Amino acid sequence: MNFSDLNLNRFLLDALTEMGFETTTPIQEKAFSEIMSGKDIVGIAQTGTGKTFAYLLPILKQLTFSTQKHPRVLIIVPTRELVVQVIKDLENLTPYINVRFAGVYGGTNLNKQKQLVYEGQDILVATPGRLLDLALDGILKLKFIQKFVIDEVDEMMNLGFRPQLVTLLDLLPKKRQSILFSATLTKEVAGILDQFFKSPVKIEIASSGSPLDTIQQLAYPVPNFYTKINFLVHLLKNKETFTKVLVFVKNKKQANILFEEMEELLPGETNVIHSNKTQNYRLRAVKNFEKGFFNILIATDIIARGLDLTDVSHVINFNIPEEPENYMHRIGRTGRAEQEGTAISFFTEEEADYLGEIELLMNTEIDVLDLPETVEISTQKTAEEMPKIAPERTGKKTTIAEPSGAAFHEKKEKNRRVNLGGSYRREIAKKYKKPKTRGQKRK
Repeated sequence: MNFSDLNLNRFLLDALTEMGFETTTPIQEKAFSEIMSGKDIVGIAQTGTGKTFAYLLPILKQLTFSTQKHPRVLIIVPTRELVVQVIKDLENLTPYINVRFAGVYGGTNLNKQKQLVYEGQDILVATPGRLLDLALDGILKLKFIQKFVIDEVDEMMNLGFRPQLVTLLDLLPKKRQSILFSATLTKEVAGILDQFFKSPVKIEIASSGSPLDTIQQLAYPVPNFYTKINFLVHLLKNKETFTKVLVFVKNKKQANILFEEMEELLPGETNVIHSNKTQNYRLRAVKNFEKGFFNILIATDIIARGLDLTDVSHVINFNIPEEPENYMHRIGRTGRAEQEGTAISFFTEEEADYLGEIELLMNTEIDVLDLPETVEISTQKTAEEMPKIAPERTGKKTTIAEPSGAAFHEKKEKNRRVNLGGSYRREIAKKYKKPKTRGQKRK
């Protein structure tokens, strides 16, 4: 379907044309009329299928001009990077529309963001924690919210935002339209729907866990961390094939170690991003990666969700994620907008089970190939890979020798503990007037 078939106004159509978009994705086509109807919506679609435009286009079409200060549309996303991405999409869609919007998130000056909200906005994009700060501080009035969007809600649950999300849902007006978009539908998400959504319409483009058809998936057994580095360098030296590569690792420590090693082996070609980096550093790293200043970005799962990185030729899973859904979000950074991409996973013997869980989720087998003979097998091991040495057990019981020497002395009479039995406890209870039951005390 063409965007012109959605009955969009010419201002939105002109903006889409300038961005080079003519036809809708399946999730955009199916969600548009349902969101326009005002019903509560649950949209399930894989990463890279255009979920952000699927809710922004009908919201912008229905948003009328207003001079009121308080936001009418609230969009919640799990990370600061996603806030920036949604704001960027709004900027691209609204050059010819008079609409006010702002993004707020943690890690930045709270007073400046209070001022942004106080100046008056139509749409507010926020992370849950910072939004709750503004709402509880009284700067943000939630009673004017007409449409509430939760994007990547399963990632919010993974990041521990469920308490903040539930609190926000309790504070919102009962009469509102609630819209939820995600790549997977977990039990926790289903609980949110049952509690706070009114007979939501479910739009599912692909079954939760289905791989994108445009992504080739491969896996290689690799014995340890430093052999993985050797294999990674072996692959990345082919610059004609590996033009723009995201490398995912399991934690910040490994990200830093890998970055230091890659700087020695492929100097100037790599950057790293994780939650310990400052917000400005993270945004600059993503921007420079997009502009091609370097072609390899090492990352933790912090950027596996929602960021619209273009023309990523390969996603390399340096580690297999323990949560199979995270694998789906990682590989979704490539093969976007009907382009082809490749996902390559390195797995140790311990990670083989995780790979099996991923295959069960996708109901698809991943092609497992042998490690090329030219890749050197390293004997060097990380601290995590070193064998754990259990303390020696002699089988003898430890006996406590009789106390002796000057350090031993008899306890004073008042310090000796004697079991005085139940009657003693009852006397103490009378003395301090303890209640007979453990129920609530009367005031």
